[in-house]
Amino acid sequence: MAAPRPSALLILVALAGAPARADIYGYVDERGVAHLSNVPLDQRYYLFKREPRQQSFPGSSLVIIDTARSAPRRTTSVNPVHRKQYTPLVSTVARETGLEPALLHAVIMVESGYNPHARSVKGASGLMQMMPETARRYKVTDIWDPRQNLSAGARYLRDLLAMFNNNLGLALAAYNAGENAVIQHGNRIPPYPETRNYVPLVMQHYQLNAGAR
Repeated sequence: MAAPRPSALLILVALAGAPARADIYGYVDERGVAHLSNVPLDQRYYLFKREPRQQSFPGSSLVIIDTARSAPRRTTSVNPVHRKQYTPLVSTVARETGLEPALLHAVIMVESGYNPHARSVKGASGLMQMMPETARRYKVTDIWDPRQNLSAGARYLRDLLAMFNNNLGLALAAYNAGENAVIQHGNRIPPYPETRNYVPLVMQHYQLNAGAR
């Protein structure tokens, strides 16, 4: 039986009930809770989803439909060839770990852009940008092997979801900043600019990937 979708994905539920042709603005707070509105209420809100709009021309039956949705505010450069190459592996690992392929794709897109040789200045490596200590925890023998890297990263994310009661926002914050940082801040998203940007960015990619199915 497929694992249930994380309960924190109220973003998708809220979007499904949004009025037709209404842009959606939102942000994720320090508790991992998503806040959504049809207008930006303050500087924390950003354009999360753009609904199709129609433009008609007087005296003509021509109608132009703008189907473009908002792109994430910040993203790693994605190699489409690598994405196609690793999509079957993502699907396999998703089945093995009970996670959604769209969620794994979202993390990979933000972390490495599907570059298996990506390495951060902090030493995170590979598709899922595994830190060496986390790789050792999950028995990774070759951090540069895409299969091992992706499998360990997915298992780590699955364990973080369990640790934080399926709160996706907190699990993603922990993936970025470490579970101890989330716990030390009272099970809230740590006040680190990188983490505060990372969580809604991955969620946005997740929503876009899920909507593209």
